[in-house]
Amino acid sequence: MIHTLLEGRKVVLASASPRRKTIFEMIGVKTLIHPSHIDETIVYKQPRRSAIGHAREKAEAVARIMDPDCIVVAADTIVYLDGEILNKPISTDQAVEYLKRLSGNTHSVYTGVCVTRGIREVYDCERTSVTFKELSDTEIQQYLETQEPFDKAGAYGIQGYGSQFISKLNGCYFNVMGFPVHLFQKMLHQLLGTE
Repeated sequence: MIHTLLEGRKVVLASASPRRKTIFEMIGVKTLIHPSHIDETIVYKQPRRSAIGHAREKAEAVARIMDPDCIVVAADTIVYLDGEILNKPISTDQAVEYLKRLSGNTHSVYTGVCVTRGIREVYDCERTSVTFKELSDTEIQQYLETQEPFDKAGAYGIQGYGSQFISKLNGCYFNVMGFPVHLFQKMLHQLLGTE
């Protein structure tokens, strides 16, 4: 299990995301939180490449200033619909636009993960398919009033009020929350040579 693989090791989470911190606490892993503050401007149109690229940049930026024996973990989550990446909304109007586009449609959530230790680096990406029910204008307005959409890719959070909008999920739930736990366990085995 992950908590036994990491027992006695210094783990650094290169993320300011409260959701990722919660997931690590849930699986029994204590981490030092050290956000990377990289420029997350989307460079690639391909969501998988972009998510992995940002995760690697975050991990490498933090690993450079940490003890080489630390395990540095970074992730980047992208919501992808109709050939376009939906970032964190920068305004109420953009949040409304995103939610209307997601309404009644199926989109993909990609999370790129990178784990480093010294000169070793492992990276991969998880994809989950998410279907929204049809949203009324009233539901969208009530959701905006919760303030939940504004710090989340795609303008929704699966673990909060936004859970009410999801009619179908195909893949990893924790991936949509921001960190695919099963993939992380597989990557740790690769990094530590314990497979």
